[in-house]
Amino acid sequence: MTFAELGLSPEILRAIDEQGYSEPTPIQAKAIPLVLTGRDLMAAAQTGTGKTAAFMLPILERLKKFANPSASPAMHPVRALILSPTRELADQIGVNAKAYTRYLPLRATTVFGGINMDPQTQELRRGVEILIATPGRLLDHIGMKTVSLNKVDVLVLDEADRMLDMGFIQDIRKIMSMLPKQRQTLLFSATFATEIKRLAEDFMIDPQLVEVARQNSTNEHVEQLVYQVDSYRKRHLLSHLIREREMSQVIVFCKTKLSADQLARELKRDGHAAEAIHGDKAQGARLETLSAFKSGEIKVLVATDVAARGLDISELPYVVNFELPNSPEDYVHRIGRTGRAGASGIAISLMSQDETRQHESIEKLIKKTLRPETVSGFWPSWMERPAGEAPPPAAERAPRSRERTPRERRETPAPQLPVALTPVSSEGRKVLLPLPSGKTKREVPALFLPPRYKLEGNRQS
Repeated sequence: MTFAELGLSPEILRAIDEQGYSEPTPIQAKAIPLVLTGRDLMAAAQTGTGKTAAFMLPILERLKKFANPSASPAMHPVRALILSPTRELADQIGVNAKAYTRYLPLRATTVFGGINMDPQTQELRRGVEILIATPGRLLDHIGMKTVSLNKVDVLVLDEADRMLDMGFIQDIRKIMSMLPKQRQTLLFSATFATEIKRLAEDFMIDPQLVEVARQNSTNEHVEQLVYQVDSYRKRHLLSHLIREREMSQVIVFCKTKLSADQLARELKRDGHAAEAIHGDKAQGARLETLSAFKSGEIKVLVATDVAARGLDISELPYVVNFELPNSPEDYVHRIGRTGRAGASGIAISLMSQDETRQHESIEKLIKKTLRPETVSGFWPSWMERPAGEAPPPAAERAPRSRERTPRERRETPAPQLPVALTPVSSEGRKVLLPLPSGKTKREVPALFLPPRYKLEGNRQS
């Protein structure tokens, strides 16, 4: 099958031909004809199978009748709204939208947080037919009355499950209340949880369901490896694997922003070109880091799960789970960054002893056994070391408890003495202090006790 057989116009076909698209992917072949009919659609497919083109190309075909070269903003109202959970994904969709509209007089722009609103406001006031946005920044523009949504014909929720995970449900409901009742609604995601289907019942009309792969399944072109290792040796093993496998480009996923920053610093000390990317980074810095990674200037990109959505790097060979995610669905999205568009890839997970539960949850979700392996020289301490397996170097052994410095000992508060004391004389000059069990009480001159004990002794006398 070709894109021409799907009913796309010559202008769109010319644009996608220049992008190197030869034939539609399974999700594109199934979704595009349905979207062209105007029906509501719920589409689930593995990450990296071309979901963006699956909704963007038919939307452009439907909006082609509104295309015009007029300079008047009134001639370019927002007719298609695409909501994205992350800035990176919104930016990626925006790049694709501009490439697909190269030969059509349709305007597209992207708005997301973390950067100055003024350039976005100017773009919106000039008029756009296609608006790609993150929910929070879109509500900011609605509050400033820089955008109107009363002419929206098509609404797309991309990575809808991630929007729910990130707490956007109320923002989404608020935005949808501002849209025309008569519209087409499309849900595209790698996974569809029960909550997503329940949400769809509230704002979709008899949606068509399309699944080109088993829900929550992983790409068959991705080789999945699990290595058992002590948590304190994970960084050393990662550095070893990067060198041994000659990883020229790899995304390493951590659970927290703090651990991502720390790992990036340690990898730099090991001599690797590494940088971290996460939500606390300024948007300009995130885009700059991502650009350097795509160009090959940075070889190791340490990211959090937020960055797992929207990172579209063609032919990315490696993905590493430095820490197994608590949500097994995040594992599917993480390793979906490699093996895209039919290419092969390798996903490596580093599993410590206390991550067994996460490992079992992942196997249960993807219905596949991921047998843990070991790497020579990095034998886990909780397993019996085989003959010939050398112990870890001194620099990689478990850190020992550090002895307190004199200053720390001085600043450590002294243990509190009991308040209830029994006087031994009516004059209150001596009291009895309780000692550890099995020992007798001893007399302590009241002169050497803190003031509260003196008062207690005087009061009781």
